[in-house]
Amino acid sequence: MKGVPRISEAEWLVMKVVWSKGPLTANEVVEEVARKKNWHPRTVKTLIHRLLKKKALRFEKEGREYLYHAAVTQAECVRMERRSFARRVYGGAMKPMLAEFLEDADLSAEDIADLKSILDQKGEK
Repeated sequence: MKGVPRISEAEWLVMKVVWSKGPLTANEVVEEVARKKNWHPRTVKTLIHRLLKKKALRFEKEGREYLYHAAVTQAECVRMERRSFARRVYGGAMKPMLAEFLEDADLSAEDIADLKSILDQKGEK
């Protein structure tokens, strides 16, 4: 996935705020993050700066403030993380990864039926 940056766990929190409530000023991001974590405002602003450098965030100047927008979608980042995890931990092999996830999961009959439907659709392609 070219163009989708690797995002650290702390950066994910900032991105989730921007994805759900953006565009936001830096102070608004700090306020939203403060509801979840007791981080110093400078820490959050450092994370914003890192995300700008990684091109995960972009900004536009509005008056005297900067509004921060996501430059990548949450779906793109989730897909990249999922693929990275599969490569690192399972050598890219999906079957053993899925089998282990399913073994550990508490699934309802409805969940199992949904998963069977997904596999059936995948088999038709």
